[in-house]
Amino acid sequence: MSKDDQRIIVVERDVLFGRFGRDYFEGFRPAAEVDYEKRILSNMKVMRRGDAETNPNFKQPIGYAIVVNPITKQVFAYQRSAKDNEYGEKRLQGKWSWGFGGHIEPSDTKNGNPIRESVLREVTQEELEFFGTVREPKEPFVLGYINDDTNDVGKVHFGILYLLNTDTLNVRQRDSEIAKLDLRGLSGLEELCADPSIEVETWSRIALEPLRKLL
Repeated sequence: MSKDDQRIIVVERDVLFGRFGRDYFEGFRPAAEVDYEKRILSNMKVMRRGDAETNPNFKQPIGYAIVVNPITKQVFAYQRSAKDNEYGEKRLQGKWSWGFGGHIEPSDTKNGNPIRESVLREVTQEELEFFGTVREPKEPFVLGYINDDTNDVGKVHFGILYLLNTDTLNVRQRDSEIAKLDLRGLSGLEELCADPSIEVETWSRIALEPLRKLL
């Protein structure tokens, strides 16, 4: 099955942001202000991914997890592959990120919260491998939400920003979609954002706001 034919979870934009867009925002919004996660879980629909990518009347909720070692206060950052055969989403190729996750699939709805299930599937089974005397990431919790309608990717996606704590410093990428994996403190992430020769995806830049408060 091609990625365009994949079935994914979506939510109507008007439902997500409320009547007359009363809960609309750009950038980051803390979890305590509006429970968008609950709103998504109560109004999920299934849509063909190729259709959802071109229809801004729907938002594709994405569990966007930052994996942190709370002892060293470091974050696992990575660079996406720039090769077509390794990373198919041209709009994000080669960019740095510190958000792990992806689309929610109908199969994620079988056990509990499908947004969190999708995050754990992506992080622990598809993207990263944890080594050593390690505890895999603990249950994710919501830091807040990310919305960015200023670009074509952001117009059809909505981020649920999670924090995943892990005890380990020893992690390896499973997927060739990740070209480089690095462990960085807050200053290291800010250096990436400040370097004009480096592309950092917009959601990761937005996620720096809550990360500064945590780290």
